[in-house]
Amino acid sequence: MHPEMKQKPTRPRRLQEAGLLLVIFVLGTLLSIFGGSVEMPKLEVDENGEPRRVFTEDSDGNRQLVMEKKNKFLRAENLTNLAKDASFIAIMAVGATFIIVAGQIDLSVGAIYALSSVIGALVFHAFGPEGAKAGASAWLGVSLGMLACVATATACGLLNGGMVVALRVHPFIITLGTMAIYRGLAHVITQGQSISQFPEVFRTMIRGDESTQLSIVPLIVMVVVAVIGTICLARMAAGRRVYAVGGNEEAARFSGISVGRVKLGVFVVAGFTAGISSLLALGYYGGASSGDGNGYELDVIAAAVVGGASLSGGRGTALGALLGAIIIKMLDNGIIILGINSDYSRIIIGSAVILAVVFDQLNGWMSRRRDLLST
Repeated sequence: MHPEMKQKPTRPRRLQEAGLLLVIFVLGTLLSIFGGSVEMPKLEVDENGEPRRVFTEDSDGNRQLVMEKKNKFLRAENLTNLAKDASFIAIMAVGATFIIVAGQIDLSVGAIYALSSVIGALVFHAFGPEGAKAGASAWLGVSLGMLACVATATACGLLNGGMVVALRVHPFIITLGTMAIYRGLAHVITQGQSISQFPEVFRTMIRGDESTQLSIVPLIVMVVVAVIGTICLARMAAGRRVYAVGGNEEAARFSGISVGRVKLGVFVVAGFTAGISSLLALGYYGGASSGDGNGYELDVIAAAVVGGASLSGGRGTALGALLGAIIIKMLDNGIIILGINSDYSRIIIGSAVILAVVFDQLNGWMSRRRDLLST
């Protein structure tokens, strides 16, 4: 049977994703129980539909702020930040899943994020209130800035894939080099300075106005990217080729699949998703610097691996990457809530990656053992 026509079993995937959902539920329960509570100002909605603080008067007529206890984890502000932070990582993790499923690796995703943010920020700043083209149409500036940001990241992915295919060098080496190059370019362009002052219409489009409590745009984009990634990997011939190359590159080549084209394609997808994530971050935070995305390569790869992607290739799903990103950010959030030194964050996430890889290897060994026993 042609490798790209082979369907991956859906039952193990569903069981794995159900397991990830269970992990999220257990983590949330534990953080809700052991995270404790915090006193927050009590809010009420005024006649204009906007939240305001509640005050009371003591016996002397002095106003006092009314406080109420809220669960540290379950309060709306914390869950909002958790969802927002997870969305940036999840979008890139979907692109990283394409690479890992194809048996490749990309260490430059954080640097791509930084460089595309800087390039996009330069264009947005030019059309901002203090920019050289402040008098031009704001929508023109927003369109050009969005294009510059995403196109830069996609071009970086194309360059990564092109060198991997043309030079036939392991992607670990190529992307380790481009990680330094892209980050260095971002630093040279900005001279280590932050770039801000964007058109207000762009920030409003991503973050909403001041009365908005939750920016749903990153969450919507995260879900859309995960859905499209799932369709591409599970339902389209191109996705089956990615699985085929990652499962057995030589067999895929002998079956007529253009392995080089598949490898090039997955790096382009990863660059494109990094560009989308950096664009959303520009709109949300309103600024960019060469230090943006520092350490994201670990978070992104961790999210994909924890979500079920096998570093040996051939296995992984976009939904798993999304759920893995939520788990990674819940671990980060839990460290803050439990009052643990934040320096332990990298240790915990690194340990989670190792455990996920060990579990994947053990699962593969058990599968091979079952196949041998059945024959």
